Amino acid sequence: MRFGLNNQPWPLSWLRLRPASSTRCFSLVHSLPLQSSCGIAFDIDGVILRGRTPIGNSPSALRRLYDDSGNLKLPFLFLTNGGGIPECKRASELSELLGVEILPSQVVLGHSPFRNLIKRFENELIVVTGKGEPAEVMSAYGFKKVLSLEEYASYFDDIDPVAQFKRWTKTTKHLNLSRNSSELAPQIDVLSDRVKAVFIASDPVDWGRDIQVLCDILTSGGLPGKESEHQPHLYFAADDLEYQAAFSCERLGMGAFRIALESVFNRIHLKPLEYTSFGKPNPFVFQNAGAILRNLQLSRQSNDLSGDKDAIHAFRTLYMIGDNPFVDVKGARQAGHPWFSILTRTGVFKERGNHAEFPADLVVDTVEEAVDFILKRESS
Repeated sequence: MRFGLNNQPWPLSWLRLRPASSTRCFSLVHSLPLQSSCGIAFDIDGVILRGRTPIGNSPSALRRLYDDSGNLKLPFLFLTNGGGIPECKRASELSELLGVEILPSQVVLGHSPFRNLIKRFENELIVVTGKGEPAEVMSAYGFKKVLSLEEYASYFDDIDPVAQFKRWTKTTKHLNLSRNSSELAPQIDVLSDRVKAVFIASDPVDWGRDIQVLCDILTSGGLPGKESEHQPHLYFAADDLEYQAAFSCERLGMGAFRIALESVFNRIHLKPLEYTSFGKPNPFVFQNAGAILRNLQLSRQSNDLSGDKDAIHAFRTLYMIGDNPFVDVKGARQAGHPWFSILTRTGVFKERGNHAEFPADLVVDTVEEAVDFILKRESS
């Protein structure tokens, strides 16, 4: 059972990121032309990168969006369903791989909207799973009682019946409080506190363990081994069935994991699984991307990002450049004006024509061709 999403915009306060260790990572957008008539949202996997390798001449394409002084000529951001690391770290990675300065405020990950739930679960016990550093991500957002699913499972002997055969796993019996100071992190009694919410922040690594432990949490009201009819809240950062990674063929994504979990849960539980999915193609993701682009446009060497977030229609066009018709194109079409979808053939989509079910406004071979089209169209 899937629940609809609140169409409220994400609080723009998260754009005003506070420096942790690198001032460069949190620098602000240099002068942007206030009269920009367009903004651009790039997908990453299958459009900009394949694994860690740039594709479609993406570094050259992105450099065309900067002037000779390294200042942005057009506002753009990366709108991806991927994640697993903080936006700052992803921005730093992209900067290194692409040879241009990417700011944290230009990176919108699948789990970025989890910030919206901080008031609801700030001091509640939550469990998060996925590749990368999902617990660190949630702690950085301000959640104070966070455990990774691996940490959580380590407190319950034999909860994973095949753990002994997994030679790659390393578990710990203590809670790592390095994500929060001891003064800020409330004490967690894992064996008696009920989990109030579970977050799938990125693609899970150990599907078997995660499905088992998640079913234990979700069918017990948040405390494995106990009985309760109340299911804790469940949030997915995205719902992609497939995505383009480094391998030549598409890989199963978070949507595939959700299908597997839901299938098992519904077979062992009387009530169907209740969950909320974020990420593209949800229209609210595109609406908020437009608001972020507007604030990037209005930023001019100051910390004031308080521009009119409802002024999205000041843009004549917002371009979504993606490789997945079911995610990127569908989302842009549902979001409506002023979104214009551009589909590349470097990722999930490889057909010669347009996609039959979700046709894009334009189909090109590479992201470089997409940027070339935009610059010519906007200068005419």
